[in-house]
Amino acid sequence: MPFCECPKNLPLRRNSAARLQLVMAALPLALSLLSTASQAQTSTYPITEKQRATAAQVAQAGVPLSELAADAPESYTVKRGDTLWDISKLFLKSPWRWPELWGMNREQIANPHLIYPGQMLVLVKVDGRAQLQLARPLTGASAAALGEDGKLSPRIRVSPTDENGIAAIPLNLIEPFLNDAVVFDSDELARAPRIVATPEGHVLLSRGDLAYVRGEFGQSSEFRVFRNTRPLVDPSTREILGYEAPYLGTADLIRADQSQQLPDGKSEIVPATVRIKTVRQEIGVGDRLSPTPPRSFSRYVPHAPATPISGQIISIYGDGLNAGQNQIVALNRGKNDGMERGHVLALWQQGRRVIDSTSEKREEMKLPDERHGVLFVFQVYARVSYALIISVKDPVRAGDKFTQP
Repeated sequence: MPFCECPKNLPLRRNSAARLQLVMAALPLALSLLSTASQAQTSTYPITEKQRATAAQVAQAGVPLSELAADAPESYTVKRGDTLWDISKLFLKSPWRWPELWGMNREQIANPHLIYPGQMLVLVKVDGRAQLQLARPLTGASAAALGEDGKLSPRIRVSPTDENGIAAIPLNLIEPFLNDAVVFDSDELARAPRIVATPEGHVLLSRGDLAYVRGEFGQSSEFRVFRNTRPLVDPSTREILGYEAPYLGTADLIRADQSQQLPDGKSEIVPATVRIKTVRQEIGVGDRLSPTPPRSFSRYVPHAPATPISGQIISIYGDGLNAGQNQIVALNRGKNDGMERGHVLALWQQGRRVIDSTSEKREEMKLPDERHGVLFVFQVYARVSYALIISVKDPVRAGDKFTQP
């Protein structure tokens, strides 16, 4: 459907239809300018080939009306604090199917990471299909740009875009766990620098305290502090998939270790000194140090796995027996299995085994597994991933299964 064709069934105020047509006709130029201005930011958040392919396929004809949410609005103005997940929930039955939402307006929104507060999204329904188009209501100076002859006078409106684009999901849900939940592919912490003593024999260390450390520090001066690792074991194969390290806090190296020569010719060990910078859990003798890696600022884009994937929950983060909404679980699938950041997975509850009391033989039977929640993968290692429980009906336990949604 051409950009300037305004659907008859779209409710508009009096005299606004022509204006909306003119605005939409001018959008290609405006968005071209926007694309040029934000080229650097766009390259920071690349779009995968799979996402492009999905968007291209949907953009050709739109989405069947059956895929829309029952109460999908005719239009929506993006607000500060919105996320792609929030907007997807408004228009689509499955909020993680954001490429379809992007594909519906692909020609107008070049990058789904560059959707900003104040933009109006208009749902257009034609021949049993739906498309989402970008429009902006004409108010104030924009309305004044229309001349007496009804023609739109070209004007350029510049506004800062850095840090204003909406996120894919509410990042506050996972940011506290980006440092907390850490998995090492091998038990490398067993060889990492370790706290061997504290001033005046203190048992526990607080922010600003000194600690004495032995080990190889390399070139780093900033470290994360961990408790000794514990193995993550596959619920089915009993194979060790990785080593989980409880995160305790951070420390800075302020004095390197050295050897001191004694009068009898022997050398004396003088450990390195670190200062505790932050404390998340109790820190003490025996805890290990690992160099602080570069912080990842990549955005998390919800999407379904490209190929079928299934597995089990290894454990509940924090040693809990059960987990609920907004808690973290470890999964027995990782990069080697095709798992990606942003994958949305269906959570299944295993069917109970019961006795058929209606049968004379009183046979044992297993009830069907029931889907009862949604997982969002936010951290991926070689053979293990961490996921946030987005929604769930019943308590989640180690051993529960997950599949593609």
